[in-house]
Amino acid sequence: MLGSIHKLVRAFIFQLVVVFISPVIFAHDRDVKPAGKTIIDFHAHIAGLGYGNSGCFVNEKMRNNFRFPFYLMAMGVSHKELREQGDAIVFKKISDAVANSSSVNKTVILAMDGVIDAEGNLDKQLTQIYVPNDYVYEQTQKYPNLLYAASINPYRKDAIQRLEQAKAKGAVLIKWLPSIMYIDPADPTLIPFYQKMIELDMPLLTHTGMEKSFSSARDELADPQKLTLPLSMGVTVIAAHIATTGKSHGEDNFERILPMFKQYPTLYGDISSLTQVNKLGFMRKVVTAPELQGRLIYGTDWPLQFFPLVSAWYHLGDINLKQALAISRIRNQWDRDVALKKAMGIQDEVFADGTRVLM
Repeated sequence: MLGSIHKLVRAFIFQLVVVFISPVIFAHDRDVKPAGKTIIDFHAHIAGLGYGNSGCFVNEKMRNNFRFPFYLMAMGVSHKELREQGDAIVFKKISDAVANSSSVNKTVILAMDGVIDAEGNLDKQLTQIYVPNDYVYEQTQKYPNLLYAASINPYRKDAIQRLEQAKAKGAVLIKWLPSIMYIDPADPTLIPFYQKMIELDMPLLTHTGMEKSFSSARDELADPQKLTLPLSMGVTVIAAHIATTGKSHGEDNFERILPMFKQYPTLYGDISSLTQVNKLGFMRKVVTAPELQGRLIYGTDWPLQFFPLVSAWYHLGDINLKQALAISRIRNQWDRDVALKKAMGIQDEVFADGTRVLM
């Protein structure tokens, strides 16, 4: 434990050195950025407070959580800015950043449905964050480098109708966060929803593993083995973060999901969040696991890419000092994410496979 703390302290000091003195020492160098601009980021979040009639909300418990100010900072907005310009300003900021990236061409923006009550309606009290499908669809239509991903809680009374609407509007996938939306992927009552997903050729991107980004979570619902039902039916499932946090039934979630890749050919994993400080060492496991070869999809988990949550200096066991210096000096968040993951061993084909699988 003390060794891990010392490593983080050293990384923090290194980061401060880079921020304050590397522009002077390395003034003659240019940012080291990946060549080309063909990558699609399949995992980027959005949020809002309802300004500009967005329909978004964050419940009181989450707004009072210590994480909330950091999330606003990570999205590059203030409460005042949202109030004066509307929630939609975040879409413009994302689009501008992606446009300035030298590697990432487009980003998939994820809507976020909420908890559904026994009558099949949205429970606003239990829902921590809500981002409507219509809002994400309307805003992504304004920017050619942003793609629409819908979120539908299958317990809604009109869930299948919403699924058909999402497909008609060009949604590239459906996003779930079971532990926050209170969805049990193993529930047999969801079979008609899964059948419709197969009929519409609609992939499912669903969080797997323990969830620590919200004020509370039902982590038992994100046990990766709960995905056996949709996978056995043939649904294309992307396990967000490849279950790299937490345990289920006394077993590490990552160890629980690995054998499933051999058993189910429609299972994929996205590499979003794997550079975060709470997942040190997991990228090495992912890169070397034979079960995951050809089954990985690129995602960032934007906006959760900020220091001290993510830093190249945390990964000096997997990258060298020169690489850490170069990556830390890349200003664009997407370029920095791509550069770090490539330096840690993610192969070029991973950054292209998502397009083949999902589009």
